[in-house]
Amino acid sequence: MKYSKYSAVIIGSGVSGLFCALKIAQQIKLPDGLLVITKSNFGESNSRYAQGGIVGVMHSNKDDSVELHTKDTLKAGAGLSDMDAVRFISENSDEVINDLIDFGVEFDRDENGELTYTLEAAHSVRRILHAGGDATGSVIEKTLCKRTKENPNIDIMEDSIVTELLINTDSECKGLITYNSLTNEYQTIYSSAIILATGGIGQLYKYTTNPTVATGDGLALAYNAGAILQDMEFVQFHPTALCIPDSKKRFLISESVRGEGAKLVDKDGIEFMSEYHELKELAPRDVVTRAIFDRMHKTNADNVFLDATKIPAEKLARRFPTISKVCKKYNIDMSKDLIPVAPAAHYMMGGIKTNLEGRTSIRGLYAIGECASTGLHGANRLASNSLLECVVSAHELANYLTFVNLVPPRKIDESIKQVIDSYSIPMSDVDYDIDSMKTELEDIMWENAGILRTEDSLLKGLDLIYRLKSKFDRKTKCLNKAEYEFRNMLTVSQLIIKSALKRCESRGAHCRLDYPETLEMGIHNCIIKGQGEPSFVK
Repeated sequence: MKYSKYSAVIIGSGVSGLFCALKIAQQIKLPDGLLVITKSNFGESNSRYAQGGIVGVMHSNKDDSVELHTKDTLKAGAGLSDMDAVRFISENSDEVINDLIDFGVEFDRDENGELTYTLEAAHSVRRILHAGGDATGSVIEKTLCKRTKENPNIDIMEDSIVTELLINTDSECKGLITYNSLTNEYQTIYSSAIILATGGIGQLYKYTTNPTVATGDGLALAYNAGAILQDMEFVQFHPTALCIPDSKKRFLISESVRGEGAKLVDKDGIEFMSEYHELKELAPRDVVTRAIFDRMHKTNADNVFLDATKIPAEKLARRFPTISKVCKKYNIDMSKDLIPVAPAAHYMMGGIKTNLEGRTSIRGLYAIGECASTGLHGANRLASNSLLECVVSAHELANYLTFVNLVPPRKIDESIKQVIDSYSIPMSDVDYDIDSMKTELEDIMWENAGILRTEDSLLKGLDLIYRLKSKFDRKTKCLNKAEYEFRNMLTVSQLIIKSALKRCESRGAHCRLDYPETLEMGIHNCIIKGQGEPSFVK
């Protein structure tokens, strides 16, 4: 096995990981360098597919304020958002947006060179900045990728999945083990600052807007290392994803399309959102998702439609070039045709419990971005708050690490040595059909732990996962990257279902048909390995 050491290691190359890498390299002396690890191609992440934009409570936007944004976020969070986290992230949005601009991100501007804003669901004013029309995540991601590659203090390791975190007997994270899918080699990397920026869990579900890399790896790593995870039951299903017959892949149709005036209609062309919420198409995401799901059931249809035909054609082409291009691929002209849409798994509100500096319950282990739970999103994420959280949390973690002695460990205790030695033990070469097992798991989660849940469905789902897990005998090492991903997916699926069973109420994105009421007091649901079932905490 190879060995190396770094001052800090970031796992994941989405917006949060790259922004954090650049800020650390910008302000901290790194005697042993900084490493960014990605299990796929550099820059492949959920961030790249974020269309709508990024929230910016900008000083130049006189229609907006921290108070307004805080109010909107708390309302969407359904009683579980942390007030301090919400205000802090809102207050720091102007600074981090300007940081992104300094790094070269070109947000869309009007003819006078002023930043332009759009409106999305549950926002009281236009405050969403966008880039490339509807390619905000891609523009930010590509810009940060370029700057990261240019930085001589940052090393990049591609095609490598982290298989285990190295935790000593004092519950401190001192490094990690990676598996390179191209060379079939393992490597031990020592560092006193391991940063998880691994993104979400969309691939656990049959229908998702997420890319194939979103398999919950960071959540599984943190859980197995003994970190506290929080509110794992809160999975956000985006209401409008392009629904093409016989295809599981669902391309995101940004909320911004509804923000610009598009309407939802059923198969008979009837607008229906007024029956579900006074804000109609601009109601919170969980409301719109369940309304669409209900309408599909009542009309015995596989989808509803998004009608954008009343938006001027030239505006659609200018504002939504990416969506227009994908729709045309399926012979859909947004300016003339109805767009078939249906819900799909999109975002994880829960995750690894952290403070605003990204610190987890394990010393030396940090988490930022979608895999972390800072308290911002609560039970239901407000649209476009995710990219903002990514950069603010990364910014704060970089600031915190300026006061940390980033020296790789010089001595490794026996517990870590035993973990490293276990990777030299021969393993079974049974060749599992991972593709079919992943498909089975995705179906289980969609049918039993999806948009609508009951105790019976959740227990059935958990039982089916246990059966599936019994067929997959990989406890220490796996044969390839696909097996490691599947093992992580099994772990995170169980955590979601166990947490969903514990929460006997409906709140935000978590809808229990057998417990339709929302409890008066919002309480968090925490889980830690080796300490039984999830427990509620205030």
